[in-house]
Amino acid sequence: MESNTVDEWSQLLGQRGVSWEALALGVGLALAWVLVRALASRREGEAGVLLGRHGVDGLFFPLLLMLLTYALIKLWPAFGFKPALLKLVQPIWISLAVIRLVVRVLQAALPASRGTLLAERWVAWLAWGGSVLWITGLWPAAMEELESIAWKLGGSTVSLRSLLEGAVAVVVILVGALWLSAVLESRLLKNSAQNDLSARKIIANLIRAGLLFTGLLLALSIAGIDLTALSVLGGALGVGLGFGLQKLAANYVSGFVILAERSLRIGDVVKVDGFEGRITDIKTRYTVIRALNGRESVVPNELLITQRVENSSLADPKVLLSTAVTVGYETDLEPLMAALQTTVAAVPRVQQDPGPVAQLHGFGADGLDLHLHFWIADPENGSGNVRSDVNRAILNLLRTQGISIPYPQRVVHQR
Repeated sequence: MESNTVDEWSQLLGQRGVSWEALALGVGLALAWVLVRALASRREGEAGVLLGRHGVDGLFFPLLLMLLTYALIKLWPAFGFKPALLKLVQPIWISLAVIRLVVRVLQAALPASRGTLLAERWVAWLAWGGSVLWITGLWPAAMEELESIAWKLGGSTVSLRSLLEGAVAVVVILVGALWLSAVLESRLLKNSAQNDLSARKIIANLIRAGLLFTGLLLALSIAGIDLTALSVLGGALGVGLGFGLQKLAANYVSGFVILAERSLRIGDVVKVDGFEGRITDIKTRYTVIRALNGRESVVPNELLITQRVENSSLADPKVLLSTAVTVGYETDLEPLMAALQTTVAAVPRVQQDPGPVAQLHGFGADGLDLHLHFWIADPENGSGNVRSDVNRAILNLLRTQGISIPYPQRVVHQR
């Protein structure tokens, strides 16, 4: 695809047949839009790299436009016309494809990263800037200018153009590695059972680390950097890990140990350092714990290895809850305790095995203190709501049987 000057473009766009090119481009756009919308409608609405969420916001749409435009460019001379508008829009489709690729891959691989938005803006500016240089015919002059900016680096000469080309190669390879790792991770974690989720998570983390490391080495090799020089960097990195980065390295190692031992799994209800909640994700450096009130805590993995962790779901997810009620001393306890156990057992979420138990806890100053103990199997759904249902059921039972709850009474003697 050759680059033309502004005058050449004005001459090409002024020739006959441009209106037919515009019509052909419109038909191609309509066909591409219908095709990607049809493919996107067959999915369940998840945002992918190729089709995005609605089809036209994915990578497949500009790629299809590139193929259609390229085919029209090759076929257009057969109709007796020289392509002009088709060549003009081809760099636009290429820039759009590059932007869609980088944006979608970064959103899929690093959804919570703050640098994702900045990277997207830089890629967009570079892609559209390259299109403008190509369309206006300034691309060769810009490349020559970048080639003229050079400096000595050791025994070789390095130009700004070679550095930029190496940077582009590094970005392309790393984006490809991120894309492949994101696809493999989504396939591994999709429809996985709860008891198998931790093992799949550690495999996904190892695959991502391996692909990124391999991609980085390949990108550095393409950029012309001697990999033997990395031995010095590896020694310096080892010293840094031994002193300043030992905590960071300990967190990463602890993350793999947790996933390998499966002492903590995604979905477990745990209590760490006074914070209680359900584990929603286990990263290589930290673990995310979500409390029942919606608050989230980011806990370093080293803390989960070196300190005591209460895991309510490790062996048995069932949790024992209790509530108390006081009745008068004149109450017949045997039928009341049996009725309380039956009433509590009928409350939703209360387990039947083991079933509720009513016990006489003590003799209070105002009446007999009864304790009701019952089990639930889903503590991640909250305990206050089921305890409230149990208390309401007990109150309705006491009112139905005409049993009053005594309240404190005191006698005051005045001298």
